[in-house]
Order: sequence, then C-alpha cells, then structure tokens
Amino acid sequence: MIESYVAAASTYARDIDALIILIAVLVGFWLILCEAVLVGFVVKFRAKPGVPSQYITGEEKSQKRWITIPHILVLICDVFIIVGAVRIWHDVKQDLPPAHSTIRIVSQQWAWSFVHPGPDGKLDTPDDIKTVDELHVAVGKVYHFELEARDVIHSFSVPVFRLKQDAIPGRTITGWFEPSQTGVHDIQCAEICGIGHGVMAARIHIESSERHAQWLHENAPTHDPDATRPLLTAQLAGGN
Repeated sequence: MIESYVAAASTYARDIDALIILIAVLVGFWLILCEAVLVGFVVKFRAKPGVPSQYITGEEKSQKRWITIPHILVLICDVFIIVGAVRIWHDVKQDLPPAHSTIRIVSQQWAWSFVHPGPDGKLDTPDDIKTVDELHVAVGKVYHFELEARDVIHSFSVPVFRLKQDAIPGRTITGWFEPSQTGVHDIQCAEICGIGHGVMAARIHIESSERHAQWLHENAPTHDPDATRPLLTAQLAGGN
C-alpha cells in the first residue's frame, strides 16, 4: 500500500507536502550544521599534551555571539514555518469552500458508517445511501463531511488526502475535501480506540462523475409508493 501514501489525491495535499518539506529542510539544515560544529569543536579543542584546559564563562561578547546569532537565525526560520502553517491551517480547517455535496461519517468500535446523499443530492431524505467501510465520491467535486463518533474518540484519516480529523462523541465536526484524481485508497482510524483499532479500516472510491452518478443510481433505495400513501393521507387530513 506504499502508493496510497505517496499519492496526493486532494487539492490541498500538495500544499501540506510542501509545508512538511519546508520544515524538514530548515530543521535538517540546522541539525547538520550543529552536528558539524560540534564535531569540529571536539576535534579542534581536544586534549593536547602541555596545553592546559580553560574555564569559559560565556559572558564575553565574542562567546555570546555563538548563541545569539544562531538563535536569531532560527527564529527567522520559525517565522517562515509559522506563516506557511497558519496559511494552510486556514485553507484546510477554517475556510470551507462551497460544497457540491455533503456526506455523513459515523465512527464506532470498530467500523466506519457512511451516509451518501442519493440522486437528489440531499442528506436525510429517503434516497440516502448507507454503507459500511466503503465511501464513494466523485473526482473534482468539493465535499463537506459531518463527522461523528458513537462511542469513544476516533480519528478519520485519509492518507492520500493528507486529511486527519478527530471524531469526538457528542460533537459533529465539519470538514471538507476535494478529490483530485480517481482511484481506490485507504481510510484509517488514527486514534487508538480499543482492542479492534488495528482492523478499523475502510476504503474510499474516487470515481469519475459519470461512474459516480451510475453508482448513485444503482444503489439508491427504491421505495414502494404504497408505503408513503398513509403518511400523505395523514398530512392532507391535517391540512399540511
């Protein structure tokens, strides 16, 4: 399943990857530099016959520069990281774009339940499609999700989307994603939630618009018109 982790299948996945690479490069640079300086000092100032050791207080300006200058440079690097992180956090977590569709995701020990709007495009209507451990979406469409937990804390994770959102009992958490390529990928629970945590896996099917429309048509519940007649009669009798 290495391909699932390497692929970037959402519109914001590349931005998150770029931020991680930026952090790795900046932190890696300072790690290598500090280790190189440490090794250089160990070699240069190693014990030598006839050379007495010195006690350094670190109070002289020439010595303080070894702390203050790197400290300032590290803070400058931190500014770049913070600005990038805040921008991505705002785009992914706060600025929800208008949705083409909304799905409901319910986590429980130890499975994922999904409620897809049927052909009418609305949740909580008779043509809703309910699945377990199988989510179907269309490529190129913005989806909002309503994330819930029935028992304990879970975490909805789609590695190819670079998406991870905790699900908390008693709360409905809204988020979004826009698939950018078709395929079938993993959904995971990224929060240890009990003895069955390791098997709490599902699959997301990202389909073309045509294939997704066909899936909706094939899986939407069929309803017997006679089953709704008593309700309609009651509504008419009540003047509704």
